[in-house]
Amino acid sequence: MIFQVYVVNIIQVDRIEGSGSGLMRDGVYEQIRADILSCALVPGSAVYENELAQRYSVSKSPVRDALLRLQEHGLVEVLPRKGYRIRPISIADAHDLYEMRVLLEKASVRRACDEASDDQLVSLDKFREVDDGDLAHWVMYNRLFHKSIAELSGNTRMAKITCEVIDQFDRLTFVGVSNTQKISSGERYVSEHREIIDSLQSRDRSKATKLIVKHIQKSRKRLFSVLENPQIVD
Repeated sequence: MIFQVYVVNIIQVDRIEGSGSGLMRDGVYEQIRADILSCALVPGSAVYENELAQRYSVSKSPVRDALLRLQEHGLVEVLPRKGYRIRPISIADAHDLYEMRVLLEKASVRRACDEASDDQLVSLDKFREVDDGDLAHWVMYNRLFHKSIAELSGNTRMAKITCEVIDQFDRLTFVGVSNTQKISSGERYVSEHREIIDSLQSRDRSKATKLIVKHIQKSRKRLFSVLENPQIVD
C-alpha cells in the first residue's frame, strides 16, 4: 500500500502539464511504451503512425511525439521515409549495458553509504514491499528502487548517467522475469532489495557492494536464459 501511494504520487508529478493535451500525449506514450516492454509490439517489427493512431484511438500528432520520446530512450528507431522500427533486443548491447550497470551501481552504493544522510537512507524503506500487480507495475517499482540509490550517491553527474542506464533496462527487466508465473510470487526479488537496503542503512560498504553485484548478476543470468528464444533476439 505504501509503495502504491508513492508510485501514484510520482506519476502525478510527472504528468502535471497544465493541459488535457499534455495528459493525453503522456497517456499515448505510456501505452506504446508498455506494449514495447511486454513485446506486444514485437522487437524488430516496423510500426507506422497511422496504424498506431488507430490502435490507440488517437490522432497522429501524439503518436509522433511518443515515438520521438521512445527513440530518445532507445526503444524505437526512425527509418527515413519508411516509418519506425521497434528496436531489437541485441545480446551485444545487453552485455554492454550490464557491464556499465555493475560499474555505476557499485560506485553508487559505496557513495550512498558514505554520503547519504540517515533520513535519506531510511527513505528506501518504501521499497521493502511492493503491492501485487502486473509485470509492468513491478518493473516500475524495480526501476525506481535502483534509481533512488543512484540519487543518494551525492554525485549529481554520476547519478544522472546511472539513471539513464537504468531507464534502458525496463525492457530487459521485463523479458528477464517474463517466465515467472506470477510476479507477486517473486518474493525473492524483493528480499534481495531488502538485503541491499539493510546494508546501506548500516553503512556496510563492502556488503552493499557485494549484494548489488550479486543482484545484477542474477538479473543478467535470468535475461540471457530467456534470450535463447530466437523470437526476441536481434
